[in-house]
Amino acid sequence: MSAPLRRVAERTPPGRDRHIDLLRAVAIVLVVLGHWLAVVVTYRGRIGGDTVLAFVPWARPLTWLFQVMPVFFLVGGFAGAASLGSYRRRGGDAIGWFLCRTDRLIRPTTAFLLALGGAALIALLLGADPATVGMGVWLACLPLWFLIAYVTVVLLTPVLLALHRRAGLAVPAVFAVAVAFGDAARLLGGPGVIGAANYLLAWAAVYQLGIAWREGALSAGPRVAVPMIVGGLGALVLLTVPGPYPVSMVTDPGARLQNTSPPTLALLALAVAQTGVALLLHERGGRMLRRTRPWTVVVAANSVIMTVFLWHMTAVVIAVLALYVTGLLPQPPPGSAAWLLLRVPWLAFLTATLAVLVAVFARFERRGGPRPASGPGRAGTSTFAATMAGAGLVVAGLLGTALTGAEGLSAQRLPVHFAVFFAVYFAGAALLWAARSWHRRVTS
Repeated sequence: MSAPLRRVAERTPPGRDRHIDLLRAVAIVLVVLGHWLAVVVTYRGRIGGDTVLAFVPWARPLTWLFQVMPVFFLVGGFAGAASLGSYRRRGGDAIGWFLCRTDRLIRPTTAFLLALGGAALIALLLGADPATVGMGVWLACLPLWFLIAYVTVVLLTPVLLALHRRAGLAVPAVFAVAVAFGDAARLLGGPGVIGAANYLLAWAAVYQLGIAWREGALSAGPRVAVPMIVGGLGALVLLTVPGPYPVSMVTDPGARLQNTSPPTLALLALAVAQTGVALLLHERGGRMLRRTRPWTVVVAANSVIMTVFLWHMTAVVIAVLALYVTGLLPQPPPGSAAWLLLRVPWLAFLTATLAVLVAVFARFERRGGPRPASGPGRAGTSTFAATMAGAGLVVAGLLGTALTGAEGLSAQRLPVHFAVFFAVYFAGAALLWAARSWHRRVTS
């Protein structure tokens, strides 16, 4: 482990909850590994793809272990409430906090989209098949779905924190009821827009559990954790086995209803159980991380966590071109014994590729831009307007980019689609950068 990272680890404030950082690091490993194991790529003169669940139905219950996106939002709510409270105690305002909080999200994402857009444009200019380019972009952009919801709940953190202090655990309960109504609308063939609201409501509910944990409404230890684990798993079994929800917690091509698009009540049940596990292991995790070596490992993982998350599906695209298009890796039937054995070199190649990508692009995550100080100044009207507009444009641009490829865009439409939504995202990122600079001048 490098000396600079060790020094950073040794300078950790005594009040920091290290278990939260451990949960974030473990979650990113499971997400990356889950995506890499779930994707099935074929090449028969043209690149195709599917999910492993289409060929290995017995793997559906395993998704309960690898679907750990709720942990990200749980940890995000805890860390968001902690950092917002600290920022305000130093005299800062909510706009300044949001601009600081999103800086480390926007910088690596901007670098990612610039590199991806440039590579896709070059491929199209060189005569690559637009459908293949579209699928590659779609695969690479899968992580952006998480970022769309996460940026939104971070923006809403001051409101969500205020709601918690007024109503406590009733807030995530109300969100869960709203999610159930959205599910019912989908199951009964009602307006799709009602179900689409679950993209925000479900993740806000999990984020709110993190706020409740930080604020003391959920205490670590078996007294709260065990009922949450038992209740969450019990509800999950009832909702999926005899109930209307699929067992799989990721996209299942054979299911009428999906648990992630948008998130469902079943996914919230899994989130409750995962929250219980996080609470149960809190003391043990904190005790382990008081030792320098394991804590330094966690610090190192968290220092590149956005880079790893953003680029891990790009590693899959590179692996497809390097291993399948060239014929280096055989293509036995998915789910067969030979296919399962070939997952070993597949994972090894992906790990090495991602390591190179992280080595190249992690600098954008670690390098800070203009950050508002938590001084006595307050955001003016122009800073507030730029922040709100910037956040909205960033979310809209990410949404449009994430849809690229999945729509089967034609050769004529694909470059236009790129140009429009990349321009929307970069306009939003530029506005947020400007707002950070303006707010910095006010508080410096």
